[in-house]
Amino acid sequence: MEKLRKLSMQSRASAWNVKRLVNYVRSFGLSTISRSVDEFGTMEITSEWEARNCAKMIFKNVAKPGAKYIEEEDLMRFLTRVEIHTIFPLFEGALETGRITKSAFRNWVVRAYYERKYLAHSLNDTKTAVHQLHKLASAIVSVIIIVVLVLVMGLASTKVVAFIITQLLLLGFTFQNMCKTVFESIVFVFVVHPFDIGDRCVVDGVQMIVEEMNILSTVFLRYDNEKIYYPNSVLITKPISNFYRSPEMGDTVQFTIDLSTPMDTIVALKKAIQIYIESKPKYWNPKHSVIVKEIQNVDKMKMALCVQHTINHQNFGDRNIRITELMFELKRIFETLNIKYHLLPQEVLLTQVSMNNWRMPTHS
Repeated sequence: MEKLRKLSMQSRASAWNVKRLVNYVRSFGLSTISRSVDEFGTMEITSEWEARNCAKMIFKNVAKPGAKYIEEEDLMRFLTRVEIHTIFPLFEGALETGRITKSAFRNWVVRAYYERKYLAHSLNDTKTAVHQLHKLASAIVSVIIIVVLVLVMGLASTKVVAFIITQLLLLGFTFQNMCKTVFESIVFVFVVHPFDIGDRCVVDGVQMIVEEMNILSTVFLRYDNEKIYYPNSVLITKPISNFYRSPEMGDTVQFTIDLSTPMDTIVALKKAIQIYIESKPKYWNPKHSVIVKEIQNVDKMKMALCVQHTINHQNFGDRNIRITELMFELKRIFETLNIKYHLLPQEVLLTQVSMNNWRMPTHS
């Protein structure tokens, strides 16, 4: 496509250039590419299922027939080498292997769909909130303009205007709680603004995703898809954790080993953990620590592995997958190094039963 663009910019169309153009069309299959672009240009993705199907179609058109990976040479038909090296880190595992798998490409398309969806909802809710605020401000300004016009044109005496202002103040005093709620909500939405649509937040110890924002209330979606409505005047008084705006976050995996475990084995355990973490640079930051938290009952040692993700916990599914793989690797290391935990010897008391006082039950 880039070569065609350069050819089209030339002022003279010689026979040699026409021949080159025909060769490009024959060798690169430009008619197929054009038809594919037209088809994708009219496609509107409205669900995760459609995003998965779209990813499957794109993968099939870009990869070689029957291939399970998209390689760099496949992308050279559409992108420059610099652009390819820029987008490769977006796909899981592509930077290490130099290939994009079907699952990594599908996950990227689904994430792009959700980000676009959340952005569209955020812009729509922001527009709605601004429109509501505009109507409220217009009403207040209209009242002020009417009062000023009445005074300037002499349509009413000062006593009449003072009476009207007094009634307005009385009305404001009557609805002072409502006015306070509206003011606090406006400050929360436009000044504090602790989250956007699609952010994963923690409110009152519950993880929820922001579903909708209005002037007076915010709608959250809990882990079980239950919608929870919070008044913004209440949210402004609560501490709110926002995973999306957080930097790379950490995690802790706790485990207990036998106190009699040799120090050489513990050193080997630390080394094995370090090798695993360094082998997953897309998952973990190399900086980690294995600490001893406490010794319990003189028989077991409680330890913890502190790691740092390369992502925050906005996408909790990815976080859980990484932690699960880490725990499976710890289990494998424990089995390899024969690290186990044994209970202390337990005292067992036996009571002797006299056989003379015991009789076989008889049946009549």
